[in-house]
Amino acid sequence: MTGTLYVGTSGFSYPAWAPAFYPPGCRPADLLRLYAARLPACELNNTFYRQPTPERVAAWVAETPAGFRFAVKAQRGGSLRALAADPGGTLPWLTGPLAGFGERLGSVLFRVPATTGRDDARLAALLAAWPRTLPLTIEFEHLSWEVDEVLAPLRDAGVAFCATERENDPAPPSLHVTAPFLYVRLRRLAYAPAELSAWAARLAPFLADGRDVFAFLRHDERGEAAARASQLAAAVRAELAAS
Repeated sequence: MTGTLYVGTSGFSYPAWAPAFYPPGCRPADLLRLYAARLPACELNNTFYRQPTPERVAAWVAETPAGFRFAVKAQRGGSLRALAADPGGTLPWLTGPLAGFGERLGSVLFRVPATTGRDDARLAALLAAWPRTLPLTIEFEHLSWEVDEVLAPLRDAGVAFCATERENDPAPPSLHVTAPFLYVRLRRLAYAPAELSAWAARLAPFLADGRDVFAFLRHDERGEAAARASQLAAAVRAELAAS
């Protein structure tokens, strides 16, 4: 059975995406509904800066179809506390509102900044305290984390190692399978059609093996990233059809 590709952008609430992606004259309150009509997933940005209320989560869920998935960036202050000092005391607060997403929660994205180097003991404490009912992806910005001693406990816990392609990276990131799903962030400002096709060729085999894939492009000022997300989805479908 082929896995599902959940492709989208980082955020949706960008009125300036009209008319390139949203219809002219659309209301801000309609943006998520319009987004979800064209793309199957969204990586929420504002949850990184502010913990969502249950009412806000319920509203997001109500505006999207059953097959839609949210990737929720964990609030940054709580994330840092949970890793650096007190996972047992912080994670209930950090993850509490996320139950409201129900099956719409594709993954929590836990970002570890470049100022935080590898610490096996802190990672072990975080993984031990993390609620197993919530799918988790960790993005490690410091390269010291990309080693077997980190990948192994992630694999044991079923936690995804985020593959991130950043501007001016000399080569595409490695894809490490540590969870039932794959999570990719494409953070360059622009992607040519050939580059999207190259990514489609890399992602299609994981989908063919039955693994879900989350792939999010960096938002931009005009909505071109949303169009590229649709192009990536089409390129993946072509790859799967040809295989």
